[in-house]
Amino acid sequence: MQTRDQIQAQADPRRWSALALLCVANFMVIMDTSIIGVALPAIKDALGYSQDSLQWVFNAYVIFFGGLLLLGGRLSDLFGQRTIFLWGFAILTASSLLAGLAWNDAVLNTGRALQGFGSALIAPAALTLVMMLFGRNPQELGRALGYWGASAAAGGSAGVFLGGVITEWLSWQWTFLINVPVGLLVLLVAPRLLTEGMRRRGSLDIVGATLATAALVLIVYGIVTADHNGWGAPTTVWTLAAGGGLLILFLISQAVKREPLVPLGIFRAPNLAVGNLSLMLLAGAWIPLWYFLNLYLQQVLNYSAFGGGVALLPMTLLIAVFMIFIMGKWIGKLGVKPNLVLGLLVLSGSLFLFYGYTPVQGNFLLNVLPASLLGALGMSLAYIPATMTAMSGAKPEEAGLASGLASTSYQIGSAISLAVMVAIAASATSSYGAGEASIALNHGFQLAFFWSGIVALAGALIALVFIRTPNIR
Repeated sequence: MQTRDQIQAQADPRRWSALALLCVANFMVIMDTSIIGVALPAIKDALGYSQDSLQWVFNAYVIFFGGLLLLGGRLSDLFGQRTIFLWGFAILTASSLLAGLAWNDAVLNTGRALQGFGSALIAPAALTLVMMLFGRNPQELGRALGYWGASAAAGGSAGVFLGGVITEWLSWQWTFLINVPVGLLVLLVAPRLLTEGMRRRGSLDIVGATLATAALVLIVYGIVTADHNGWGAPTTVWTLAAGGGLLILFLISQAVKREPLVPLGIFRAPNLAVGNLSLMLLAGAWIPLWYFLNLYLQQVLNYSAFGGGVALLPMTLLIAVFMIFIMGKWIGKLGVKPNLVLGLLVLSGSLFLFYGYTPVQGNFLLNVLPASLLGALGMSLAYIPATMTAMSGAKPEEAGLASGLASTSYQIGSAISLAVMVAIAASATSSYGAGEASIALNHGFQLAFFWSGIVALAGALIALVFIRTPNIR
């Protein structure tokens, strides 16, 4: 096991090859949240899901991914990043095989939940390894995080595209089975490319991990099902109340425990709290943009699943080019805060364009492409600075915890905001009155775009006011 001084003393000659492997991991983790979207009707017919229960193909993954990320970060600190990364990929690969071979809805839901668990181990360990490999060189770190951010954005968009291709020309099972050969390849190559990372002594806070995970699972569960059960329904109210109560108990336990899962003092690190809030709001604007744009293309403009995936490719290409080749230089010249604020403002502008200029008889070149490219530009500008802000003030021995917090913030922001925006869209659609279905649907989508734009605007204002620039460049 390498010491901190050894890690900082010299750059790992395999760092760029290791980064490529870590970006593949990041791509897979994010892709697994989106690849099944266009396959849902086929899954419903094959396994006998009801319309209401079909949501669990998506929610089982997101809930366990977001709910277990903090535990994954702590485990990577205690047992080493490479070890936890490999365990995560082993679980993800096995659970993907289970999901692909699922013979009923319960088995598929179990496979998806286990996929979320594996991804929760992978994500914080992988991001910590990126920071360790490139943290001693700010210019290289900016470039490396550009590749990292591009792999995440590409995973989200490529999931939609690949899901359409696979579902149309193969079968829905391959949206899960595609992970198996990639996972086996990663397990074969990773021990040769990845450094062991750092390991700190300590004990695992089982009580804290249980409380935190249960609280997050209940809160996310209550929110993502509220649009089906109703926000005032007893099941929604009691689920959210129970989650809130467990969260309070978790915070109390962390304040009094000798070796807590999350030392609350970490939030005193410069910019860490506001960085995590910025990531949460960025995800809360970006994920609804991607989600409702896909629905607008398919359900209003009547694109096929494959055509909708192709329509999202310009966004993916812009994000990849901008994050890889431009963002490192811009961060070096302008600093983190200006890029983050500008990115969130640009993203909000994109969402407001979608709100005002997405008619039922819309045109891709006029009504979709300009606003989608503007949104991709905003995401490109904001993602890396938000991630750097969320991790910049953490101590080296708390890197796994900080990356777990950052990833948790992004996933929980995604789940909470998307659930709220889906509820807004559904309410607006149902109250629109009699008329053409596509008009009512589009009305709901437009309101979801508007309120997502408000989320991005709030993020820009919070970053502008609360980020202290001397601590990060």
